[in-house]
Amino acid sequence: VQLQASGGGLVQPGGSLRLSCAASGSSFSIKGMGWYCQVPGKQREMVAFMHNGGSINYADSVKGRFTISRDNAKNTVDLQMNSLKPEDTAVYYCNAFTFTIMGSHDYWGQGTQVTVSS
Repeated sequence: VQLQASGGGLVQPGGSLRLSCAASGSSFSIKGMGWYCQVPGKQREMVAFMHNGGSINYADSVKGRFTISRDNAKNTVDLQMNSLKPEDTAVYYCNAFTFTIMGSHDYWGQGTQVTVSS
């Protein structure tokens, strides 16, 4: 599975950004897709994740501000980020979780920088 992410950039506090990610390759094995973020010196953390069945998990810090959406037919996942705060500044990674008879695996996109600053 290959993941290609786009979006990100510099935005003022209170602004909005949209991240998009498209999966290719053995996408039939994808069981869920989502977004994680990472800042220097800290572990990568889940921001939002949507399972194929439609269930969604959000980090507490983004509930009510971020919205994840997926197009299962196109194997894409988007993250609409509203009311952005300086603490949202991070590198954001697209994630795809796969499961086959060989086991489970996490795939990652290349990462896109989101900077929230005035």
